[in-house]
Amino acid sequence: MNTARTLITCAVTGNLVKPEQTPHLPVTPAQIADECLAAAEAGAGQVHIHVRDPESGRPSMQVELYRDVVDRIRKQDRALIINLTTGPGGRFIPSEDDPKVYAPGTSLLPPEKRVEHIALIKPDVCSLDLNTMNSGPDVVINTPKNVRRMARVIREAGVKPELEIFDSGDIHMALDLIADGTLEGPAMWTLVLGVKYGFMPTPQTVMYARDMLPRGAFWSAFGIGRMEFPIVAQAWLLGGHVRVGMEDNIYLAKGVLAESNAQLVAKARDIIESLGGEIANPREARTMLGLAGAAAR
Repeated sequence: MNTARTLITCAVTGNLVKPEQTPHLPVTPAQIADECLAAAEAGAGQVHIHVRDPESGRPSMQVELYRDVVDRIRKQDRALIINLTTGPGGRFIPSEDDPKVYAPGTSLLPPEKRVEHIALIKPDVCSLDLNTMNSGPDVVINTPKNVRRMARVIREAGVKPELEIFDSGDIHMALDLIADGTLEGPAMWTLVLGVKYGFMPTPQTVMYARDMLPRGAFWSAFGIGRMEFPIVAQAWLLGGHVRVGMEDNIYLAKGVLAESNAQLVAKARDIIESLGGEIANPREARTMLGLAGAAAR
C-alpha cells in the first residue's frame, strides 16, 4: 500500500495513436497545451509531451513545436512538471530484400538529434528509453553507446531523465549506467506494461520489476489499452506512482472514448482516492523528485 502522496503523470498524445482512431486526440500545439493544462486541473502533477505536425497529425520532432507547447503551458502554469519525450528516432524497419537496409517508416536518428529539443528548451524532465526490442511488427533500437550519448546531453542541460523500462534487460542496463556515473541514482523510473513483446501487464510483473530497482528509487507504472486503469491500482498498491493519457489508452470504459485527457486523469484520481491514497500536486511532486521550485501560478 502506498502511504505517500501519488504523482499522476498524463501522457496527452504520444506518437502511435492516430487521429482517425479518436476525434479527441490533441494535435496542434494549442490543443496539446490545453490538454496538459486541463489534465493538471484534474489532478496531474506532470505531463509527458510528444508533438505532431499540425496539418497531418503525424508525429513530429520539430523543436519549435515543442517550444510552442511549453511556452503555452508556462504562461498559465509555472508549477506543472513538464516532461518531454526523447523516444522518437529509434525505430527500424528492415527492407524485404536486404534486412540491413532500412525500409520506409524507419526513424533512426543520431542520438544528439533525438535530444536536440532537450538541450534547447531544458524542460524539467525528459524520458530516456533503454530498450532494444521487437515492438509490434518493428524493432526499436537503443544501444548502450547511444543511450550514453543521449544521457550526456540530458545531464549537461540540467534535465532529470525518466528511465522508461519495457523489460528487465532495460533495468540491468540502467543499473550499469548508474554504477559508472552516466546516470545519477537512485533515479526516476517508469515501468511500461502491455507493449507487445515487452513486460506483461500483471501484478507479478510490477512487483518483479519494482524489486529490481535501487533502494529509494522513484517509480511509476502504466498499462497500455484496457490495462491502463488496472495498472493504476496495482502501481498504487505496490507503492508506486501512476501514468494515464491518450498516448497509452483512448477509452474511458469499454467502448466509450475518452473525450479528454482530463477525464482519464480524473478516473485515475478516483481510483487512488477510493483506495485511500492522496494525490501529489505539482509543487509536492517537485519536492519528491528533487526538482527546482517554480514561480507562483
